[in-house]
Formats: sequence, structure tokens, C-alpha cells
Amino acid sequence: MIEETVRRDAGPMYHMGWYHLFYQYNPESAIWGNITWGHSVSKDMINWFHLPFAMVPDQWYDIQGVMTGSATVLPDGQIIMLYTGNAYDLSQLQCLAFAVNSSDPLLLEWKKYEGNPILFPPPGVGYKDFRDPSTLWLGPDGEYRMVMGSKHNETIGCALIYHTTNFTHFELKEEVLHAVPHTGMWECVDLYPVSTTHTNGLDMVDNGPNVKHVLKQSGDEDRHDWYALGTYDVVNDKWYPDDPENDVGIGLRYDFGKFYASKTFYDQHKKRRVLWGYVGETDPPKYDVYKGWANILNIPRTIVLDTKTNTNLIQWPIAEVENLRSNKYNEFKDVELKPGSLIPLEIGTATQLDITATFEVDQTMLESTLEADVLFNCTTSEGSAGRGVLGPFGVVVLADAERSEQLPVYFYIAKDTDGSSKTYFCADESRSSNDVDIGKWVYGSSVPVLEGEKFNMRLLVDHSIVEGFAQGGRTVVTSRVYPTKAIYGAAKLFLFNNATGISVKASLKIWKMKEAQLDPFPLSGWSS
Repeated sequence: MIEETVRRDAGPMYHMGWYHLFYQYNPESAIWGNITWGHSVSKDMINWFHLPFAMVPDQWYDIQGVMTGSATVLPDGQIIMLYTGNAYDLSQLQCLAFAVNSSDPLLLEWKKYEGNPILFPPPGVGYKDFRDPSTLWLGPDGEYRMVMGSKHNETIGCALIYHTTNFTHFELKEEVLHAVPHTGMWECVDLYPVSTTHTNGLDMVDNGPNVKHVLKQSGDEDRHDWYALGTYDVVNDKWYPDDPENDVGIGLRYDFGKFYASKTFYDQHKKRRVLWGYVGETDPPKYDVYKGWANILNIPRTIVLDTKTNTNLIQWPIAEVENLRSNKYNEFKDVELKPGSLIPLEIGTATQLDITATFEVDQTMLESTLEADVLFNCTTSEGSAGRGVLGPFGVVVLADAERSEQLPVYFYIAKDTDGSSKTYFCADESRSSNDVDIGKWVYGSSVPVLEGEKFNMRLLVDHSIVEGFAQGGRTVVTSRVYPTKAIYGAAKLFLFNNATGISVKASLKIWKMKEAQLDPFPLSGWSS
């Protein structure tokens, strides 16, 4: 539904009726290099218009790339971008650009500050370990704050914090916002508040007793996006995790599949916080050159605190994606899945779908099961072929009729020796393509299932990408796959239960999805 030759989003914002997305883009090739800022606008974050490039690598301080940055609207309405420039030697230098006309809804023209770069790596920080400035926010002392990713002593990932009053001179605070040993370089650091009492998004100025703060970093070494919930001390500029054992980089992740370098922004138009990330390729680079593009942006997600658990976030596709749904949907109610069963779902073409599915497990069989499965883990398991007493069961998408290619997305219940159980949400790419040169993994993690809840998932299927949301978005898994047979009209959909000891009852609603529109903006007829 959304494709681009894109590496990372670099400054999402809402301005005068338009959502703006600035992103790293190579206009010359599908291979990394010549990083330029692409610029697109949308009314709904689903259908997009491409605009002329916002910035190109044409100065000594960014000649090797206009890298990740963030937008800030200043008190006088001026819109600025702080971004990382890669110099000739790949030194990471922080730079400033501003919209030439902030009253232009399309923000077509950008000018780099004549005094760039405004920040060099400070003493003790490697020249390649200093990047990705955040959106600015105002502190209680009247000074603006900005965080950046870094590391020290080679292995201690950290978030540096700067103060400014004039947006061209920044002062590094003596202590870091937060650091975690053995997590390596932090990229794309994000700090933002979430409400403990309601589902609206919050801006950074929102604070108080009913607020927690999320700290997130993208791990340069493991290429995962990690987050933790905690408390931000606005006076001393320190962040403290609620649970040190689940600190940033060692606990929770936004997405347990292919998802990286994400960024949130506060959508003041609809009072929500929206998350963007990029889904990288796992095919050989020569394939990308052949197809002419590489990397995909995920469907934007709202992100809030899970007020039922208070220990994790909830991610969910923005409501606007439902405008791509067909008017009619296929519905299957109370489909009985006995152990070892596989049931085709006849819906016609199954390459672009929005699926909601619930599964009810026979509670008597579940409670009477004595076999423990304490060592189960999605990533080290045998995938959907590995049969346990209580799983796997779920949906098979992007499968051909013979299932020589398939992507099962499923639940697996693992019991402990004390009779308690833990539920896992997994996606098995091991047979997703007959192409032997493609990277294939089993992704997933545990997901809280509270008392009285049915097992539920939502899947957004778009030809070669599947975004899976379990239990209302508590755990998310994104798969990037490369089917060679399960394409277009040959793609099929199945239900399965490969458990040996339980029966499952499944109910689904399945919508066909239309194509999103991606067009050049008709500037010749444009008038603001």
C-alpha cells in the first residue's frame, strides 16, 4: 500500500492542513548513498503527493548525506529543522535549516543556516557517534531542550541533552539524560509523554501526575527499536525507568520483526501521537537495483500507554487506513480448528487485506494440560511446524495453493511448571519465499493476555509486507517477505491449528484493500 526508496523518516509534522514527511532518499539508485531529503505531503497519511527535494547534500558539512533530523515550530511560527550532516570524512555534524516561508502550507523552500554546523562532536564522543537531533521542547526554566543519540566507553549507549535559547547555540549538559551499559550506539532517540488516564496523545509540554515518559532508542548494533516507560525529571533533565530490568535496550521493543529507525510526532490536528518506522530489505542489493526501489515505510501507528497493564505501549494502525477497505467484507464465524487442522478461506485475491481475527481456546483442555514448555521462544523455535500441546494456531497469509510458500502468523501458549502460562505472538518467514537468496527468520515475542480476553490479532497484508498486531497492539511483528508464487491472484489464505492438545474456535473479518495513491503534487495549478 505504501512503497518508497527510503531509508528513514526524518521530520514528520502537521502544518496548515497537510501532513509532511521528510525522509532520507537516494534519487540516483536503490542502493544507499547520496542521501537527500525527499519531501511528501498528505491529507490523511495514507495517500501522498511527492514534492521537490527539501535538501540535497551540497555543503562541506553534509556532502556525504543529509541524514536524520527533526522539525520544530518556534514561538514566532518559524519552522526549523535540526539535522545530522555527514561531512567528507563522515564526521557527524549537527546542522540547522529553516523554511523560507513558514506560511506556505507545502513548505516548498528550505534554506540551510549560514553558520552551519552548529554542533560538533563533544570531547570524548567519537566523530561517528553523534547523531539524530530531536524536536525541541520548552523546559520550566524558559530554555529549550534537545536530545541526541551517542555512546561512550564504546559500549554504553546514551542520550545526550542540550539546552538552547536562540536555536543556533546549544549547551551540552554535564550529565546525560540516560545511559545503559552494553547497549552500544543509540540512534534516533525519542522522548515523549503518554497519559496514564486517557487515550489522547500528548505533546512534550504536557506534564503532571498522570503522565509517564517513554524513552526510545534505535540500537545501531542490533538494528532494533527499544523503549522503556519511566519518569522524566524536567528540572534536572534526567530520565528514570519504571523497571530497571526492562531498561532501554534490554527490555521492550516497538516491533519484534523488521522495523527500525522510528520516530514519533505529536499530531495536534487529531490530538494523537503517531509512530513511523522503516522496514528494510532482506534481499540481495542487486534485486533492489533491478526493481528500482528499496525499503518501505510502515503504515503510521498511533501509540499510547496500555492502561490495563501500565507496563507497555499500545500501537495501532491510524484510523485513516480503514478508508482503503472494501465496502464489503468476508466474515467467518466460529470456525472449529481441531488439533492438526488446516482450513482454506475462500475470499478470492488475497494480496492486500485487512484481517481481524479472534481465537477461543477450549479452557477445559487448556487447564488440564500438564506439559510444561518453559523454554519456548519464537525466534529459536521451529516456527509454525514445531508442534506443542498448546500451539501454534493462527492465520497463514501470502500462501500459494500448495503452500510451498507461506507466512504463518500465530499464537503459541507455553505453560510453566507451576501451571501458569505465557502467550507468544510469532511470524514464521522460513517458507515465505522459494528464493534461496532471501533472508528469512521466525520473529515474535510474548504478549500479555489478560483474564477474560480472547486471543486476537489484526494483520495488514500488502503483497510483500505483513504488519501484525496482537491483543489490540500490545505486541507488534512486521514481516518483509518476497513470495515468488503466492502473488496476485495466486495468493491464498488459511486458518491453522498445529497444536496437539487443544481445539480452537476462530472468527474473522477480512477486507480487501485498495491501493494508496502516490502521485507527484500538481504544482502548476497550486495556489496556497
